[in-house]
Amino acid sequence: MTEKYKEDSEDCLTICIKYLLFAYNFFFWMAGAGVMAIGAWTLNEKRSYLSLLPSSTFAVSAGILIFAGSLVIVTGFLGCCAVVREQKAGLVAYFSLLLLIFLIELVAGILACVYYQRLSEELKQNLNKTMMENYADPGEESITYSIDQLQQDFKCCGSNNSADWQYSAYIHSPASGNRLVPDSCCKTVTAACGQRDHPSNIYKVEGGCITILEQALEDHTLIIGAVGIGTACLQLIGALITACFICALVREEEEDEYSQK
Repeated sequence: MTEKYKEDSEDCLTICIKYLLFAYNFFFWMAGAGVMAIGAWTLNEKRSYLSLLPSSTFAVSAGILIFAGSLVIVTGFLGCCAVVREQKAGLVAYFSLLLLIFLIELVAGILACVYYQRLSEELKQNLNKTMMENYADPGEESITYSIDQLQQDFKCCGSNNSADWQYSAYIHSPASGNRLVPDSCCKTVTAACGQRDHPSNIYKVEGGCITILEQALEDHTLIIGAVGIGTACLQLIGALITACFICALVREEEEDEYSQK
């Protein structure tokens, strides 16, 4: 009677772990879709400004999240199949993939957190230099477009203020057409509107574009870091539940073999 009670309890435990894994997979899929969406949203929202960043760390972190999210969706499907069939080899593969995804998302989170610390200094060192030297240069169309988008989207003018443009190669070149600032500094963009730099005509924002861009990128970087590290912890929970289920299946097999002897 005691032996039968023990077997029934172990069977009940295995079933509980099995359905717990099903529930986990549901949240796992949702987390994967969310991670992929956040990575894609981040890249889409800031794609116009990526050429202004001195390093690709921001884009790489978001790209890693998209890859990890895609892997989560595929892994979740494989995990469900392995749980339904109670297939040990499939569960071991699922467990291994969970650990791999954990490492990938942890790397994305750490990269974002490290980049967050360096972002302000990198922007200060490079944004003004890029604006002064590369705006409207032949072959630098992507940078020119990014700067124009930056000034229009954030309603700012110049790296630190509109006076920065007085020292740019563009303003001193014939291509400027006597403009004092690029037309993208204007509140209402029209041809050659940059010939007037009066506050009624152009954006005059304290701190310039660098302060606004820095804040926007920092917000997105913190989101990437939090999502990466948070979902990485979720993978560990799944790996633990999977390991328990594998152990329960192994124990059942051993007991079946023992009872047949």
